[in-house]
This record gives sequence, structure tokens and C-alpha cells, in this order.
Amino acid sequence: MIISDETLKRMMAEGAIAVEPIEPYQLQPASIDLRLGRSFLKVDENTLESLSLDSELPYVAIEKDEIILPPHTFLLATTVEYVRLPANVTAFVEGRSSIGRMGLFIQNAGWVDPGFEGTITLELFNANRLPIRLQAGRRICQIVFAFMDQVTRRPYAGKYQGQRGTVGSRVFQDPDAAR
Repeated sequence: MIISDETLKRMMAEGAIAVEPIEPYQLQPASIDLRLGRSFLKVDENTLESLSLDSELPYVAIEKDEIILPPHTFLLATTVEYVRLPANVTAFVEGRSSIGRMGLFIQNAGWVDPGFEGTITLELFNANRLPIRLQAGRRICQIVFAFMDQVTRRPYAGKYQGQRGTVGSRVFQDPDAAR
């Protein structure tokens, strides 16, 4: 069941869910708008022949209040907000429709698992033929929360737990990675 604005307000006031910092205008009927941070990562494609799931990727770190995303370009970004979920709530991140209508695709890697806490790393892709100028502090996406049918026995404790800022892929740390 998707959690409503009133339940979200109550749960945040009680400390069950955290989304910090937050301004009143970010609370939507069935979600919370999240803002773009000022930390970005771009794969250093000049040092690679191809991307591999088995080795750490080299990234170029960028700290800026404004960044231009060229056409057909991929970039990792972060949210301003730090999110903390209890063991009975999951969440997913979606791009805002006003931003999507400009050709900017916004994802995060799947669900935000119960028990996760940290900033949210976003995957941005400019599908447009024109560059898109992005500004830190602007609402970029929304997080939707849902109750699970029961409390999970194993809250998230993975390789992204507690992340702050933009975090690159850690797929090479997976237990099934080639060693």
C-alpha cells in the first residue's frame, strides 16, 4: 500500500521515516520530492575500452552548483536529502513528470530496500538532442513509500548503506563477481 502525505507527515514526526532536510513544499499527495545535490560522477571513458561488472570503474568526481548534461549522456548524481527507512517500509524513486517531459530520464537502481539509510544516488540520462542545464537544490525526482505485508527479517545492510554523496557502482563487490 502506497503511503499518503498525512501518514508520511506522522511517520516523519515520530521518527519512523526520515527524509532530511525537507521543506513543506516537497511533500506531495503520495510522495516526497527530492532535490538534486551538488555531487556528480561521470565514468572516465577515456581510460576504458569497455565497462566490466568484475572491476571497479574509474569515475571523474564533479562538485558544482550547476552542471550541463549534453545530449545522450549518462551521469550519476545524488539527492540533497538523507533517507532512512524502517524494516516494514520500502520505497522507489521516480523522475518528476515535468523533468521527464524535457527528455531527462531519472532512475535509481531499483527499490530502496527496507532498513536502507543514506542519500539516494540517481542515474541521469539526457535523451534529448539538446543539452540540459541542471541546478543543485532543484526538485529533480520523487520518492514513493509503501508498507510491506510484514516486517522484513533482514533489513538492508548492503554495500551502499549509509552512503553520502554520489556513489558509483560497486557491482564488482557482489559475491558472484569473478575473482
